[in-house]
Order: sequence, then C-alpha cells, then structure tokens
Amino acid sequence: MSRYRSLALFLVLACVWGSAFVAISAGLEYFPPVLFAAFRYDVAGLLMLAYAAYAIDDRNWIPHGREEWLLVAVGAVLLIAAYHTFLFVGQQHTTAAAAAILVSLSPVLTTGFARLLVPSDALSPIGVLGVAIGLVGVAIITQPDPSNLLATDVVAKLLIVLAAASFALGSVLTRRIDASLPIEAMEAWAMLGGALLMHGVSLALREPVVPSEWLHLEAIGALAYLAVVASAVGFLLYFDLLERLGAVEINMVSYVAPVFAALVGWLYLGEVIDLATGVGFVVIAVGFALVKRRALREEFGRSRLR
Repeated sequence: MSRYRSLALFLVLACVWGSAFVAISAGLEYFPPVLFAAFRYDVAGLLMLAYAAYAIDDRNWIPHGREEWLLVAVGAVLLIAAYHTFLFVGQQHTTAAAAAILVSLSPVLTTGFARLLVPSDALSPIGVLGVAIGLVGVAIITQPDPSNLLATDVVAKLLIVLAAASFALGSVLTRRIDASLPIEAMEAWAMLGGALLMHGVSLALREPVVPSEWLHLEAIGALAYLAVVASAVGFLLYFDLLERLGAVEINMVSYVAPVFAALVGWLYLGEVIDLATGVGFVVIAVGFALVKRRALREEFGRSRLR
C-alpha cells in the first residue's frame, strides 16, 4: 500500500508542477514577469517559513553561522531568483509544454555540474554522450536559425535553458555546503531572499506596475495556484517523496511534469505541442537515461525486490 501511495503522490506532484507552467503563462497576461515571480515567492516564502517554524524544533529553523547563511544565499540567488527570473521572462514567448520540457534538462545539467566541480568523479564517455544528447534535444526544441539567432522565440527558449542551468548549479552547490539547516528552513529563507532579489531586479528593469490588472480573477487564481499549490504544497510533497523514493526516482518527476503541462496547456490555453518539441523531449529523456543509467538500474533493481 505504501508503494501505491508513493506512486499516487508522485503523480500528484508531477501534475501540480506541470500545470504550474500553465499558471505562469496565464498570469503573464496580467503581471510583468519578474514582479510576478517575486509575488509568487513573497507568499510561498511566508507559508514555508510558518511551516518550518511549526515543524522544526528548538529554533533550528533560523539559520546560524556562516555555512547556513551561505546555503540560504546560494538557494536564494540560483534556485529561486535566477531560475525564476529566466523562466518567467522566457515563458512570455513560448508554450507551457515547451518550457516544462526545457526545464527537464536540469537533472542532466545537475550531473554535469557535479562532475565538473569534482574532477575526481569525472563523467564516463557514455555520461558525456548523455549530456551532449540532452543538449541536442534543446537544439531540436529551440530550432535556432543561424541567420537570426536573436529571434524572439529562440532567445526565450534559451533563457529557459539558462533557468534550468541556474537550478542545476544551485542544486550542486547547496549539496557541497556543509550546513545542518533543515531543508524546509533552507527553502523558506531562500524563497524570501530570492523574492527580495527579484523585486530589486524588477525595479531595475522598470517593469510596469498596473495594480488594476492584478485584480482580474484569472490573475489572482494564477498567483494563488503558483504560491500555495505549486510552491508551498508542491515542496512539501517533494520533501515527503524525497525521503520515500530517494533522489533518483524523484528526479523523474521532471519527465512526467511536461505531460501534464502539455495536457493542461491544451485544455486551458489551447496550446498545441508541435513535433519538434515532442521529439526534443524524447531526446532529452534519452540523455537523462544515459547520464543516470547506473542509478536507474540500481533503483529499478530495488523496486523489483520490494
């Protein structure tokens, strides 16, 4: 029964995070992108901080010392601010499904960054091939025209690739910092710090402020869904599944979420996934399988024994 519960929660998380890309596309009709992302984590960060204060004993939810604050800083800059700034700006000019698929490159890049930062643990030739295949998948989706590399849709998709790279690098760096801060607390403080940084970026970009548009029902719904469901509830599901399934299996959510993004995007926004995007998704998934082949083989071997 526990296995079925884990599978059900996994599918719920994939649905929540996949449909979040649709909520982003919907909300971008009313909010400027960076400010929209900042508002999302203003709310989500406060909710997560309240949960951390409730769930963690002895005030361990408050960072102490250089290492714990460094952990929060890396999370705020890379996992929250850089990732969501690139993602929200890029998603203005592409579909929710394409954005979700490009973000699914993140686990491949995470492995690449990990090997790059730890030379003694270099990628095997097959692993290097897997990373290269993942990048080929990105090229298939973006379809860059050598004569017009600055086309709006190409730049938008490359910004989303930068978002995936920011998240991957942040994931690797946070694992390398020796800090005992519980993950719920780290996420909460990183969300609030990232939101503050994005407010600064929004001001620097002089994004238009039109509060009357923010009161539209669809705008409020998109922001509430992203902040409460996709961020606060989504991360709680993620923490639970991380303990139950481990890092390898939970990484697979990146490859199920685009299915829900495509389905919900078609139903709600009328977005249609084209052939190139579908092929690119398959190619990226193949790259992931090659990079993670040993871990996947071990995990599936354990699954058969359960």
